[in-house]
Amino acid sequence: MKSKKRFAANSKSKPPSPPPFFADRSVGKNVVPSALRQAGATCHVHDDHFAPNAPDEEWLKAAGAAGWVVITKDTRIRYREPERVALIAANVRAFVFTTADLNGAEMADRVVKALPAITRLCDRMPPPFIARIGKAGRVYLLFRG
Repeated sequence: MKSKKRFAANSKSKPPSPPPFFADRSVGKNVVPSALRQAGATCHVHDDHFAPNAPDEEWLKAAGAAGWVVITKDTRIRYREPERVALIAANVRAFVFTTADLNGAEMADRVVKALPAITRLCDRMPPPFIARIGKAGRVYLLFRG
């Protein structure tokens, strides 16, 4: 007997759309957001919504409320108590570049390569969490609240 169930590989269903992103000031306001937009994602930029010196707790709360996925270079965000508490309370999904010396083009390349993995993780894992974006588009979970 043949099964009438379709194989996932043969399915014509569309892959999930990427979530809306929020680019922290540390990743810049042009290169990374533009790359995400060209890849089909929505990307909000820190300085379009907040004062340049806005406390992290303020924008983390707003990003969580809006359902934005945070992209940042701030590797210490999971260790500083006020930011970690704000991230958890706001149910933020955050992705961090852990290599300090990346330029805008390198970050853009990594985040675009990682976009399918980021989308899958956001679909499968409830917030809050922090993951890192590694080389070649790999994503690694760092913290789960």
